[in-house]
Amino acid sequence: MQTELSQHLGIEHAVFGFTPFPAVAAAISRAGGLGVLGAVRYTAPDDLERDLDWIEKHTGGHPYGLDVVMPARKVEGVTEADVEAMIPAGHRRFVADTLAEHGVPELPADETVGWRITGWMEEVARTQLDVAFAHPIRLLANALGSPPPDVVARAHDQGVQVAALAGSARHAVKHKEAGIDIVVAQGYEAGGHTGEIATMVLTPEVVDAVGPLPVLAAGGIGSGEQAAAALALGAQGVWLGSVWLTTTEADLHSPALTRKLLAAGSGDTVRSRALTGKPARQLRTAWTDAWDDPDGPGPLPMPLQGLLVAEAVSRIQKYEVEPLLGTPVGQIVGRMTSERSVQAVFDDLTRGFERAVDRINRIAGRSEG
Repeated sequence: MQTELSQHLGIEHAVFGFTPFPAVAAAISRAGGLGVLGAVRYTAPDDLERDLDWIEKHTGGHPYGLDVVMPARKVEGVTEADVEAMIPAGHRRFVADTLAEHGVPELPADETVGWRITGWMEEVARTQLDVAFAHPIRLLANALGSPPPDVVARAHDQGVQVAALAGSARHAVKHKEAGIDIVVAQGYEAGGHTGEIATMVLTPEVVDAVGPLPVLAAGGIGSGEQAAAALALGAQGVWLGSVWLTTTEADLHSPALTRKLLAAGSGDTVRSRALTGKPARQLRTAWTDAWDDPDGPGPLPMPLQGLLVAEAVSRIQKYEVEPLLGTPVGQIVGRMTSERSVQAVFDDLTRGFERAVDRINRIAGRSEG
């Protein structure tokens, strides 16, 4: 699965793997792809420093990258405490009532909340970048569009390629105008924050809109056949995220969640604002149903919703309250039916890619005859 982009980055396969788990990112790079560590969960620079050091030691010299969540425009003087103060009391009561209804225990007094959406804030993201640029990352991806111009310039000064996710051709053109090197065309099927256009439609639209910039196809891709289809549509690689959640290297800390993922079908996800305030595809659960119920208060806008539910999510995960237990994941979850190593996923991807290419070659050969 070689393309001009993969050759430029020095990777064997044009597979870019987004993951919140350092061990998965390192394994993706070792297997010949480019592992991209998600930084949104890191609020302390020392924690990110530790994990990037670990990745560097375990990639065998292969390249890797970092994904941040950084707004293009800075909001001056706004702190996390300021944002917390904007959360209505009624929404806090709704969270408390929903957790009580399902018997979710409180966290121990000495245990801090393990998950908060704070990486969106300018000061947090910039501390992450200071750490990242002290490491030999090859790719910086941003999930909230184009990073600020000075960040793009700083990355280019250090020889780092910059990628940005786009859910429409219009967004992709803005990325090109901002000096982005790689556009990730993320379709409706994708896990996490995603738009409303399907990958099969979106990919060629973005390829046509931003050429000759390289485009990665994302959303609902988990097989080599789908990777071949993406390249046939003009993409120079694929961006995979969900498929790594059930790998043996993933550290979900929840056997119950792993079981739910392995049992889920492609119709068992929903695009909901319940987690962050922006539409994000995730497992459908009693939690998403509660927030999407028209009789409820409805989710708050980002970043209020993420801050509001941070403790609740930690409690649900800690005590594995199955009716409420979920995670961002794409529609490809229906094909995630067994735990496999990252290398086994790559073996399946390459075999499927070869089958697809052989199939097309046979068809082309018959059409010529």
